[in-house]
Amino acid sequence: MTHEVVGRVEESGPELAALADENESLGRLSDRTVELLRSAGVVRMLQPKEFGGFEAHPREFAEAVMAVARHDGAAGWVCGVVGVHPWELAQMDPLLAHEVWDEDPDTWIASPYMPNGIAEPVDGGYVLSGRWPFSSGTDHCRWDFLGALLGDGTGKPAMPVTVLHVVLPRSDYEIVDGTWDVIGLSGTGSKDVVVDKAFIPEHRAVRQESVQEGAAAEAFGRTGTLYRLPFASMFPLGITAAVIGICEGALAVHLAQQRDRVAVTGVQVRDDPYVLYAAGEAAAEIAASRVQLVDGISRLYDRVEAGLPVTIEDRANVRRNQVRCAWRAVSALDEIFARSGGNAIRRTNPIQRYWRDAHVGLQHMIHVPGTAYHANALAQMGLELPESMRALI
Repeated sequence: MTHEVVGRVEESGPELAALADENESLGRLSDRTVELLRSAGVVRMLQPKEFGGFEAHPREFAEAVMAVARHDGAAGWVCGVVGVHPWELAQMDPLLAHEVWDEDPDTWIASPYMPNGIAEPVDGGYVLSGRWPFSSGTDHCRWDFLGALLGDGTGKPAMPVTVLHVVLPRSDYEIVDGTWDVIGLSGTGSKDVVVDKAFIPEHRAVRQESVQEGAAAEAFGRTGTLYRLPFASMFPLGITAAVIGICEGALAVHLAQQRDRVAVTGVQVRDDPYVLYAAGEAAAEIAASRVQLVDGISRLYDRVEAGLPVTIEDRANVRRNQVRCAWRAVSALDEIFARSGGNAIRRTNPIQRYWRDAHVGLQHMIHVPGTAYHANALAQMGLELPESMRALI
């Protein structure tokens, strides 16, 4: 059964698609795009019910993100990134959830998680300074999730290295305009943010390893299956869903444009078996990518719900397949883009934007195949993974 949020996205799909060029020109999502996304409720998919969310199955979240990305890749990307943050926030001290959502359940939280700052321990919390690039959707968010290294009291990282995820209100960080000039996913507005000696109360911080292992929520009595899934399985889900949705959107545009196109030879493309073969194969590859992504997170969900352990091999398999399905979908997009004709390169043609957005989406660290494939092979052999690999598995 289709989730109600997906239905609302599809209802607003034509308007979302019509706004995509404006979002790219603005270098961020337009206010109207955000209004449509809030109304649909995509970012609240993984939010706890008691704070106005749907507490949906992660499969349904991925399907909602893909539905948005089919119409506008940048909007889908923001939903995929920002939409995971309520899931993590739910695993932290409930005091923080009340601070963020009591006044407005549609409050959005940005990121990134890379540990680009030092969090020095002080009485009652930490003092944080640093600069973080790639804060997607940040103009429309009132809080930010940031990665930080626990400090040793002298401005250097403590040893052994401990990574924290901390949450700051908008008043505690600066968004740096002019830091998002890119060739694709321009509408995500993934600008730099800067923090200068902001105080982080203890309840607004969590150790990455605790979320990584799916153990953080239990400390606060939240025992639902959704909130016991591992971070490295959930965090990539929305991002890869956006990439697959972008490829689905490109395929739809390609088929619509080829239906009546006449090639330079005078042959209608609908009668060209080579173009049609490529389109059919691409459709199958993109569909396989969707199925594989949804299957992976569903299998993990089922294991956790059944009380079974989620092993390193389980997680490594999901990560391997998640990376592969992103690359498979974009490779399929390349095949149809190459057969879309000269008009595909015009900026007025949406297929070139889908093509650029998809390739920029592959640049995200969670889509780098080397470590994911290497770690998966080790896990399948029953060998120990180096600590540096475990953080993303």
